Amino acid sequence: MVSRRQFWTRSATLSSTFLLSLSGRANQLPDAETSEHPLADMVTPEVDRAVERGLAYMAGSQANDGSFGERGIYQGNVGVTALGGLAFMAGGYQPGRGKYGANVLSAIEYILSKEQRQPIGFLNHPVGPQQLQMYAHGFGTLFLAEAYGTIPDTKLQKKVRETLERAVRLIVAAQNTEGGWRYQPTPQLADVSVTICQIMALRAARNVGLTVPKTTVDRCVQYVRGCQNPDGGFSYFRQQGPSAFARSAAGVVALYCAGIYQGREIDRGLEYLMAFVPGKPASRRDIPEMHYYYGQYYAAQAMWTAGGRYWQSWYPAVRDELLSRGRLRGDGVWIDVTTCNHYASAMSLITLQIPNNYLSILQK
Repeated sequence: MVSRRQFWTRSATLSSTFLLSLSGRANQLPDAETSEHPLADMVTPEVDRAVERGLAYMAGSQANDGSFGERGIYQGNVGVTALGGLAFMAGGYQPGRGKYGANVLSAIEYILSKEQRQPIGFLNHPVGPQQLQMYAHGFGTLFLAEAYGTIPDTKLQKKVRETLERAVRLIVAAQNTEGGWRYQPTPQLADVSVTICQIMALRAARNVGLTVPKTTVDRCVQYVRGCQNPDGGFSYFRQQGPSAFARSAAGVVALYCAGIYQGREIDRGLEYLMAFVPGKPASRRDIPEMHYYYGQYYAAQAMWTAGGRYWQSWYPAVRDELLSRGRLRGDGVWIDVTTCNHYASAMSLITLQIPNNYLSILQK
C-alpha cells in the first residue's frame, strides 16, 4: 500500500521533473526520492507519530478566530498564525481540504482580517511590541502565497491575490538603502533576521505569478552578502557584529530565495552551519534558546536545498533532537518559554516535514 506521503511525494516529483526537464533544469531540483534527499530511514514511524500529535495539538488549540499564539504578546500574532498554517500545509493539508483543511482556511481568513489601512497592505495584529511587526508581515505574506494556488473558492482566492499584491508592494517600499529590512514597514534600518522573512515572502509571491522588481532582489543580495563574516557565518547587521547560528542559517536561505544557489558565499555559509550539527563531537552548541527553533527552521531549509552530504548529515541529527524535545510533554507540544508553544511547535512541525516536499518555497 502506498502511504499518503509516498503518493504526494511521487506525484510532486514526477510533475516537477517532467516540467523542469523541458527547460534542462531537472537535475537542479531537490528530489525526495533520489540520493540527494533520501526518505528511507529518515522519516521514521516516530516522526509520523510526533507530527500527527503535533498537528492535532495545533488544531485543537487554534483560537475561534483562526489565530495561533497562546501566550501574552504572541496571542493572535500574524506571524505565529502563518507558521501554524504552514505546519498543516507541510503535511499536505490544503485550505478546506483534508483533516486539517478547515484549520488552514481559518488561518487564512484571520490573516486577511488583519490587513491594516495604514500603511495599506500591512499584515499585522496591532497588539504586541513593534519589533515583531515585519516578522509577522513576512511570515503572513509567505503563508498567503503558499496557500493561494490551492484555495478552491474563487472569491476567496481573488481576495488573497489582491491582498498579496498590496503586501508585496509594502515589502518593496519598506526596503532600506542598504537593501534590507528592519522591524517597521518603513525604509530605515535593516538586519539579516528580518530581511530573510521579506525575501522569502517575495520569492513565494513570485512563485505564484506576482511581480517582484529585480532591483529589489539584487539590492537584497548585496545586503546579505555584506553581512557575511570571514568565518562564513553572518552578522546581524551589515559589516558589524559576530557570526551566530540562527542568523547564519537565515543568511544562507536568504541567498537561496534570491536565486543564488552556488558560489563561495553559499559554500562558506553551509560549512559554518555544519559545525552546529547536533551530536557532532566538535559541535558548537552555543545556540541561545530563544533562537533555537528559528535557527533550526532555516538551517533545515538550507540543508534541504543544498542536498547531498549536507542534508544527509543534518536532517537525521536535528530530527532526533526535535523528537527528544517533543517528548518532554508527550502530547504534541514543543515548549518554548521565550516565545510561545504554538511558535515552537509550528517551527518543529515544518522542519520535521520538509522531506514531504509539499511547500513550493522549498523548490528551486
